[in-house]
Amino acid sequence: MKYNIKLIDNPDIHILEEFLYNAIYIPEDSKPIDKSIIYNKEIYNYIEGLGKADDIILGCEYNNKIVALSWNRILSGDIKGYGNIDNNTPEIAVSVLKGYRNKGIGTALLKEHLKVLKKNYNRVSLSVNKENYAVDLYKKLGFDIIKENDEDYIMVLNF
Repeated sequence: MKYNIKLIDNPDIHILEEFLYNAIYIPEDSKPIDKSIIYNKEIYNYIEGLGKADDIILGCEYNNKIVALSWNRILSGDIKGYGNIDNNTPEIAVSVLKGYRNKGIGTALLKEHLKVLKKNYNRVSLSVNKENYAVDLYKKLGFDIIKENDEDYIMVLNF
């Protein structure tokens, strides 16, 4: 599968909304969550106004279509990100469309994004559902669990 990973300057809000929804972990045996959930302030905060100086967005293009997106933000305002650890550490999100998962695209995209972040930051954080198969990938890439609740881990990768 030949794909191209590139920096995305001004993504369309509808594309961001699609990938934000796809970033929400829904177990295979569960009923899909209504897409309107992304408009909850705590979730929409991940993409609202995306494109500020500290925001970085990478996309993976296959057959002229963006099939995966990764982005990072420092969510340090009143509403913090689920993986927020402080006001200086970017939090990363990765979303791969169904049908393109388990093909190495998300891994390649994440690795590329981490290279970019390493140039300007000492670490990066994320939040992941404990049941999400991506937990193993994050551990292989060097992320450590620093906090957890009933459903999620907060993980950090120090560069």
